Amino acid sequence: MMNELVEIKENVSVDQTLLIVDAMTGQDAVNVAGMFNDKIGIDGVILTKMDGDTRGGAALSIKAVTGKPILYVGMGEKLSDLEQFYPDRMASRILGMGDIMSIIDKATAVIDEEKAKELSQKLKKAEFDYNDFLDQMRQIKKMGGMASILNMMPGMNQLKDVDLDGNEKVMERVEAIILSMTKEERSNPDLINPSRKKRIARGAGVDIAEVNRLVKQFEQMKKMMKQLPGMMGGKRRGGLGGLMGKMKLPF
Repeated sequence: MMNELVEIKENVSVDQTLLIVDAMTGQDAVNVAGMFNDKIGIDGVILTKMDGDTRGGAALSIKAVTGKPILYVGMGEKLSDLEQFYPDRMASRILGMGDIMSIIDKATAVIDEEKAKELSQKLKKAEFDYNDFLDQMRQIKKMGGMASILNMMPGMNQLKDVDLDGNEKVMERVEAIILSMTKEERSNPDLINPSRKKRIARGAGVDIAEVNRLVKQFEQMKKMMKQLPGMMGGKRRGGLGGLMGKMKLPF
């Protein structure tokens, strides 16, 4: 195959030659990159599966062996998960310091500024409903999901027992529950009585206990939001940190 690639490059006008390697293969990826660079000559590298258990050591080794830049990294299965490579951010991830700048970039790309302002006003008035909550969940999905976001948070590499995949499944069930509600129920959570909960549970294919848990935690969250202005102003004991310590999201 290598000889065929060499022949193709000799007979075809090529603008750039990029090598795509699997970051999960570790040293093998480095060896492959070195061999391709020696035999064919490459202009850059794309590292895939960087959302897995690897911490990016292959990126440093490939750069050292080939002298060619890492251009992009694959952080998932979708086209939107192909991200530009930033050496400083990768170094931060390797050291367990997270990648806050990438989180900010993702948020900037998916968050609608007008909707954010509208949501801010709703939060101040404690008028947050299930439609707003569903929007927030979908924005998290667009950012790569909860697991992707948490993996970029400082110190998360030390939390070995956190089941990130399990959290994603819980979010999927929560979304199914909300979508099983009527438009009126999503806009006015107070309408949800025991008989409606049974119907919602059947529609979502979950146990009614999960619906009860979501409704209870959602109500607790709204109560906390009513206290938010005071907490932000430091008028209540404990401040915002105390509020966040008590608040639990329904997933």
